[in-house]
Amino acid sequence: WGTALASHAAQSHDVVLWGRDASLVSQMAATHINAPYLPGIALQASLHFSADLQGALDHAAGDDALAVIASPVAGLADLARTIAAHGGVRNLIWLCKGFDPETSALPHAIVADVLKASGRTDLAVGVLSGPSFAKEVAQGLPCAMTVASTSAALCKLTQRGFHPHAMRVYASDDLVGVEVGGA
Repeated sequence: WGTALASHAAQSHDVVLWGRDASLVSQMAATHINAPYLPGIALQASLHFSADLQGALDHAAGDDALAVIASPVAGLADLARTIAAHGGVRNLIWLCKGFDPETSALPHAIVADVLKASGRTDLAVGVLSGPSFAKEVAQGLPCAMTVASTSAALCKLTQRGFHPHAMRVYASDDLVGVEVGGA
């Protein structure tokens, strides 16, 4: 899912896709195909790949940049902690939805707890979700999504990042509705 959205955004923006698996990242950089998850689908030639999380976060730092977490809910807290500690990232959205399997917490509550513990009050946060499939997004088929945040500026930034081409992104301030409704 993260690969598909990164490739979509790379049509109009400078995008770095970070991955945990250095071998897979290297393979994607060489072929511009995510063979295990999106076999046979060519990713945007302008998409950059990195196994260096700090370098990817440096790329996502600043008021006009966006960091996107494309992990399952179970991995959200760890990545949010790393991003909060980075300091330069100002805008964060996540793609996961539903409930944490251990605590039953929704993603926005997980991120809120992480930010409170880290003392980060300057980070705009939100969720991007919708009735879409990774394969279809990667193929450039039309889809619609919703970004939910209490920050209108983050909603606009997310819309600019993903709205072009075959994707429509609508804004909302209902994080719970988007996280639960999209699950």
